[in-house]
Amino acid sequence: MKKEISICWLRRDLRIADNAALYHALKGNYPVLLLFIFDKNILSKLPNKDDARVTFIYDTLLQLQSNLSQFNSTIQIKYGTPEQAWNEILDTYTVKEVYTNHDYEPYARKRDEAVAQQLTIKGILFKTFKDQVIFERNEICKADGKPYTVFTPYFRQWRQKLQPFYSKAYPIKKYIDHLLPIQTEKNPTLQDLGFERSPQIFPVKSFETKLQAYERNRDCPAQDATTHIGLHLRFGTISIRKATRQALRQGAEKWLSELAWRDFYMMILWHFPHTAHQSFKPAYDNIQWINNEADFESWCKGNTGYPLVDAGMRQLNKTGYMHNRVRMVVASFLTKHLLIDWRWGEAYFAEKLLDYDQASNVGGWQWACGCGNDAAPYFRVFNPELQAKKFDPKNEYINYWVPELKQQKHVLPIVEHAFARERVLSVFKTALAK
Repeated sequence: MKKEISICWLRRDLRIADNAALYHALKGNYPVLLLFIFDKNILSKLPNKDDARVTFIYDTLLQLQSNLSQFNSTIQIKYGTPEQAWNEILDTYTVKEVYTNHDYEPYARKRDEAVAQQLTIKGILFKTFKDQVIFERNEICKADGKPYTVFTPYFRQWRQKLQPFYSKAYPIKKYIDHLLPIQTEKNPTLQDLGFERSPQIFPVKSFETKLQAYERNRDCPAQDATTHIGLHLRFGTISIRKATRQALRQGAEKWLSELAWRDFYMMILWHFPHTAHQSFKPAYDNIQWINNEADFESWCKGNTGYPLVDAGMRQLNKTGYMHNRVRMVVASFLTKHLLIDWRWGEAYFAEKLLDYDQASNVGGWQWACGCGNDAAPYFRVFNPELQAKKFDPKNEYINYWVPELKQQKHVLPIVEHAFARERVLSVFKTALAK
């Protein structure tokens, strides 16, 4: 007779320490096997066969397997659709309970509903837990029970409600011997997944030394004063609770508010899932975009003739990262100077960013465009040259990424700022009057 077990299904929580679902699974009634599924539905949509995020996930899983070997356990790695993978698992084991952490994206919600149904038919309990945010869904609401759509009052309540309890780590070590003793089976290779190894260098997990000067220097791209842990928060190689504890310990209130923005956008996407592909403010879907493909190509490659915009795009293309201040400038430029649909830019960032997170990315793009909740007003049009003078006054960041500027060989601007500003104000005003 097959042994009765529980499964802990990892997704955006690629760690053993301080993992809510794993903690609850280990405290349950059955030995626990960890599972990760390389989801064919997601991988098949990735255009680049050396997508760095696939390499990052793959290597992280192998490292976790190595760590688990000291407990004579492993992570079962599957490749296929979730339905196929679960059928294989259920054929192999007598599964009594499945534990996993909440995911808030529209696709993930549909996937989890389907898997829950698949398991429930077989009498298997499907239990999910909060793990990747401090506060979720309806935990921070207005007095009438409706979700906040403006960040400042949301953050006020978020900060007031934040007690040590919310950032406390789950004591996994106490129950680690409840893992299922099992040897590592043959893992699929990157090639089996249809991918090649990426040469990308990934940011380290340590961020503590960056917090003290974060508020003072965070807007200056040349200073590299941000933590670069977006990738680790995205895939859960760092616990959000650990990040929050560290911010509180160091009194890094500005950085703490950035973690709250992350919660805020996940809450928005949960309550308003249509915003993944439509404007939060419906009137903005009336905008008559120009969507010039040659202009879009120039923006993608960092050849717009605006040094700060081009530096940001080249940094993104080379490293999978872009400084946050520069993200705002390039997003504003695409939507307002070039009148290209924010969804084009959002999709390009989705392809390139190592730390791509749908909720934050959609939120950021709609903010820059003016069509989101609590967005910058549509008539606020960043001047890329003034932004460069203010935040990169010595051209250190720009000269690194656009070296031809010093030889005066940089391309001419593809659109003149004053003209673009007048045009976007007219187009947006017309759309919003409908």
